[in-house]
Amino acid sequence: MRNETRGTVELTLAMVLSGTLGVFVVESGASPFTVVFFRCVFGAVALGVYSWVRGLFTGHGFTPGKVGLAALGGAMIVFNWVLLFEAYEATSISFATVVYHTQPFFLVLLGAVVLRERISGAKLGWLGVAFAGLVLVSGVRPGDTASVKGLGFALGAAVLYALSTVVTKRISGVRPHLVALVQVAVGIPLLLPFADLGEAARLGGGWGWLAGLGLLHTGVMYVLMYAAYAKLPTARIAVLAFTYPAVAMLVDWLVYGHHIGLVQAVGVPLIVLAALRVNRAPRGTGGGSAPRTGARAAEGACPAATRSA
Repeated sequence: MRNETRGTVELTLAMVLSGTLGVFVVESGASPFTVVFFRCVFGAVALGVYSWVRGLFTGHGFTPGKVGLAALGGAMIVFNWVLLFEAYEATSISFATVVYHTQPFFLVLLGAVVLRERISGAKLGWLGVAFAGLVLVSGVRPGDTASVKGLGFALGAAVLYALSTVVTKRISGVRPHLVALVQVAVGIPLLLPFADLGEAARLGGGWGWLAGLGLLHTGVMYVLMYAAYAKLPTARIAVLAFTYPAVAMLVDWLVYGHHIGLVQAVGVPLIVLAALRVNRAPRGTGGGSAPRTGARAAEGACPAATRSA
């Protein structure tokens, strides 16, 4: 029980950190491509140093095929971040975060299409509930260009996240920290042509926020999550994951005064409830421990149940 309690604290702290990510993005003052580029740079340093100190490179388990899969998942992860941060700019952190949490439903649909997994009638019903919640949360009105753009960016980020999860789930026998390291390292050359280095040179205090995104929201956050996954049952992980959007909405309100409207607020619990039901551990599993070979990112290389950015 003590081990599970520690895991609960670790994952809660990781999700609280994830909930503050939007503020770091906005306060950096940089464009989304530039933000993600430097998140990858600082994140690669943080994960690389941690992996070296812990001796994780010894017996790493990588093969050329596994590196290729990690790199492919990484490409999806970094562009998922770009789209999510674009959604922050177009609408608000709260709106983008709630829409982004439709990820589990895209994962279910991709599983059916790509992996030929069967979707039960119950899951289809919860997908319908989630869609109803999304319609309410979007609150998009004709002519509301910003909301339409924000909705599109957030949904695109959710789809890329689900695709990265499908790809990364095929990697086995490799420590998740190393998978995450490959994924953020891939983002450096991939995003370099799009990053505005001239803009970065003028950021001033924004560099502290960018460093925080890499060191805290990529390094520390992932270390906490992976430590927690080995100690917690899948159902507990799925529930604690919703600390992230709750904190994100609270921080968005406290810092920027943004809040969702009454009709949108009705849609939030529908999405949350449907996601919890879809993520529920299958009967007969006993709610066993989460896989130790993480599937994703978030946001990168994190198990799907977490849905962190």
